[in-house]
Amino acid sequence: MGYIYLYTGTEAGKTANALGLALRSVGHKRRVVIIQFLKWWKNTGEYKIRKMLAPYYEIYQFGRKGWHGLGNLDEEDRKLASKALKFAEKIVNEKKPHLLVLDEINLALYCKLLDTKEVNHSLLSLQRKSVFYLDIRLRNHDLFQLVRLGILDVHT
Repeated sequence: MGYIYLYTGTEAGKTANALGLALRSVGHKRRVVIIQFLKWWKNTGEYKIRKMLAPYYEIYQFGRKGWHGLGNLDEEDRKLASKALKFAEKIVNEKKPHLLVLDEINLALYCKLLDTKEVNHSLLSLQRKSVFYLDIRLRNHDLFQLVRLGILDVHT
């Protein structure tokens, strides 16, 4: 417990990697919670399988229905991203998952829907309670400062 994995890159595979870690954890009867920022579509494999993998696998989406593209963001998206981060804090404290996946959190940061300092504070305050997986398409140098603290493992 207490480790943060940060996967970066512009190519495909980051979410698939997170889902592989999630499946391995579920196979060992460890609780996994996936929180998806900016995603709402329920017709994905990772969402559809939730009932089959319960009670060890949970997935929550915090995206505006019909959202299509970064140029279409508004205050509702900001509220949903903030709600997702607060929900992550709550879920770690209440359910104590072995693995918490914050899917597309850096996209929310890049779009200025979340404040990097707030995210860093949340990660630092919760990092001893769970293993975190951050799926990051666009690099955020403020998040990379966590590397210096020795709790962040970066994979590109």
